[in-house]
Amino acid sequence: MSTFEYGPDSGGRTKGVIIKPIVYGNVAKYFGKKREEDGHTHQWTVYVRPFENEDISTYVKKINFKLHDSYANQNRVLTKPPYEVTETGWGEFEIVIKIYFQDPNERPVTLYHILKLFQNSPEIVVGKKPVVSEFYEEIVFQEPTVMMHQLLTNIPQLSTSPVKHDADFEEKKVSTLESIVKAKTKVKNELTELKDRLQLAKETIQKFRDEVQNLQLGNPASAQT
Repeated sequence: MSTFEYGPDSGGRTKGVIIKPIVYGNVAKYFGKKREEDGHTHQWTVYVRPFENEDISTYVKKINFKLHDSYANQNRVLTKPPYEVTETGWGEFEIVIKIYFQDPNERPVTLYHILKLFQNSPEIVVGKKPVVSEFYEEIVFQEPTVMMHQLLTNIPQLSTSPVKHDADFEEKKVSTLESIVKAKTKVKNELTELKDRLQLAKETIQKFRDEVQNLQLGNPASAQT
């Protein structure tokens, strides 16, 4: 990685927005039974990885993973890739992930991840397949410092091979778009139904008003028609 020299203000701010996609989450594998010495049932790894084929250590200084208080040294700080922590355990809990950048003038980004150990798939239950809980996120640099702009626009590739993720994000994208279309259709139908009900309510109110007016004018016969 190239080294750049900047003053305390990191050279000021630049105009524009730079977005860097990442993935974070965990994989977990069932031992098949409880471990006798501590009752642990799974080995798991929590991580932050680049979504695209690039070296995020170019702009990431360190990543802090805060584990459950029951773990010795629950704050695990990683200053170089791979940004991941592997442990064993028996329960699910929230892991706080804090990403610090090479320029201290850029505020850290905090992510919250629920460690996932259990799913209902038969192959996962017996330990043949791992549990995967992985999410896509975008780090948005709004008017980054000159230093960060230089780093963010000069990121080397990790390799020439395509990046593979534990989760199928293309499938997630398709299913999410399908869900959005279904939701829009449902909302549209509900709005149409509400408009029809509103129109019926208006007509009913007007009918009652006409009947009241006829009664006030002393014309009960008209009110009965």
